[in-house]
Amino acid sequence: MSYVDGYVLPVPRKKLASYRRMASDAGKIWRKYGALQYVEAAADDVKPGKWTSFPQAVKLKRGEVVVFSFIVYRSRSQRDRINKKAMKFFMSDPKWKKFMDPKNMPFDGKRMFWGGFKPLVEY
Repeated sequence: MSYVDGYVLPVPRKKLASYRRMASDAGKIWRKYGALQYVEAAADDVKPGKWTSFPQAVKLKRGEVVVFSFIVYRSRSQRDRINKKAMKFFMSDPKWKKFMDPKNMPFDGKRMFWGGFKPLVEY
């Protein structure tokens, strides 16, 4: 079995290209430190629900798109080790340190949510 971190966040459509570049660079860092897979996906067939939905979960605003992301690891202990290394890199690299400032992010981090998941079924 593996371990998965999942993320859901709103990204302004006008900043989607910037977000894609950031995500591409971030994915390279996570893979460098040992993540098995890194995926960032923009909503394509996601509708608002009656009670709950991806758009409702992030309080999606006009001109935004929901991004669903996940990172796959061999285990939770590997995830913890990799995330520690990645965060150390992000907080020490001048480019990323500037980018990690909420004023410079291409999305609203206050409406982002995430968590770690232990797979129930895996093929």
